[in-house]
This record gives sequence, C-alpha cells and structure tokens, in this order.
Amino acid sequence: METVNGTLRKKHVLIVDDDIPLAWSLKESLEHDGYEATIVPDGGLALKFVLQHQLDAVVCDLQMAGVEGDLFYATIGRTNPSLARRFVFIVGLDAQTQFQKFLESVELPVLCKPVVLDALRSEVMRVAERN
Repeated sequence: METVNGTLRKKHVLIVDDDIPLAWSLKESLEHDGYEATIVPDGGLALKFVLQHQLDAVVCDLQMAGVEGDLFYATIGRTNPSLARRFVFIVGLDAQTQFQKFLESVELPVLCKPVVLDALRSEVMRVAERN
C-alpha cells in the first residue's frame, strides 16, 4: 500500500494476457499479496486501460492475439516512460525465439511459462517500487 493525497491505496497491477486461466491465477496470487490486480486480455484494450488508470506495475504476455506484448510495451514507452520501467514479461517456450531480439533489448524481468508464482510475486514487488 502507498499513501496518495493522505489516502491509503493498494498498488495496482495490470495483467495483460489472453490466457485467461493463467491470468486469473496470477491475479489471485497478487491479490493475496495485497495488490489490486486487473486482467485485460488484449494489448489494444490494455492501451485504453493504461490511459485511464494509475498503475504501479504491468505483467504482460508477449504472444497475444491482436496487439502483441512487444508492441504494447513500445507504445507505453512512448506515452508513459515511467510505467514502461515497471513491466514483467511472460513468454512461452515456443515463442522465445520469436521475441528473442526484443527481450535482449529491454532490461526488464522475463518469466517463462509455466510461470512460477513466487518468482512473479518477487519481480512484481521489485518493479512496483520503481519510480
């Protein structure tokens, strides 16, 4: 939790993933740790969500239908550079080579599927503390 204008507020994490069962698992784990967590299953919808909400971290799958995670991240980097520093990426083993060049270009945490929840919680806590 953090104080905003004298009011306590839970840190808010956006989960951008079209794998809904995985996204719910991540959400439940983060909420257990005291975060507010929102699932948006599409990068395009997530862009709209980011414009309307204050976020502390983003957990983003790279391979999604529509706007993929690397394009979503690039757009956030141009519109909200502070938030772009607070991403945790998720990638499936089958998609690692597709996104290898992108992953080498960013200095952000990357978790492979199947996601280890303790690793996710640790990385979210770390990036959510960045300003």
